[in-house]
Amino acid sequence: MNSGQQSYPLVSIITVNYNQSEVTCALLTSLQHITYPNIEVIVIDNASSDNPQSIRQRFPNVVLVLNPINYGFAAGNNMGLMRAKGEYVLLLNNDTEVPPGFLEPLVRKLQCNPEIGAVSPKIRYFFEPKKIQYAGYTPMNYITMRNFAIGHHETDTGQYDADRETFYAHGAAMLVPMKVVKEVGLMSYIFFLYYEEADWCERIKRAGYKIFYVHNSLVLHKESVSTGKLSTLKIYYLNRNRLVFMRRNVEGKDFYLGLAYQLFFAIPKNAFSWLIKGKFSLFFAYYKAIGWNLSHLFDPEIHENPRL
Repeated sequence: MNSGQQSYPLVSIITVNYNQSEVTCALLTSLQHITYPNIEVIVIDNASSDNPQSIRQRFPNVVLVLNPINYGFAAGNNMGLMRAKGEYVLLLNNDTEVPPGFLEPLVRKLQCNPEIGAVSPKIRYFFEPKKIQYAGYTPMNYITMRNFAIGHHETDTGQYDADRETFYAHGAAMLVPMKVVKEVGLMSYIFFLYYEEADWCERIKRAGYKIFYVHNSLVLHKESVSTGKLSTLKIYYLNRNRLVFMRRNVEGKDFYLGLAYQLFFAIPKNAFSWLIKGKFSLFFAYYKAIGWNLSHLFDPEIHENPRL
């Protein structure tokens, strides 16, 4: 292998599609124009009803896996990871589009520092392309279960044009070395949707790796195309999985304080705000999320970490 080939290790780009084939095709079109010369693209379709076969017809070089049922976002990504042949794997939301040179800085960052286990680019909003969505994350408060995306909704004037270690990568676009995946395992299937990437980042950090934001890589994100901004699906899984995340990653005093905060303050406050507004389906989604955790209180699957 010559030095040119060594500079461009194979990157497996994985995206999950669910009833958004046209959105996914827009991403695939943007990937056709990237300058990084050594990629494979894997699309995992979670039983879409909007003719996902059109993806294969329009992009014959893409690996398209058609699942018989909707296995969820975490499982979909895991299926892509199991198919991937690359030295690096890029999990990329289907509701993103990418500029031509976005991938090289991410790969270079990982190549230059083996202590880094995951990187994410700067993410701006597709429909407001000067507005930042993500330039790193602040640390998680394990009691309130809140942290914040650095630069969120700020106009990008270059104020975050420096690489930095960050608490989490962003699930919309994160590049991970395959050797790290083999070491820490796949995403937990228990999440289905939301919090799976934060949980994965916690496991990557516990394995001794750092996570970095890479300023000179950019991805544009359409955000919430599949789930909607106020859908019952989103409300249910965000709140169900916030508790699951706590059960998997928070210990000792913080766990009990955080559990009390969620059960007796945060969830009731948010749920009753929807009740007052007459949005009964969203109100019940909150309490369905609590009910799931109570009915799975001693489920060993909560703590399973599947292996590659």
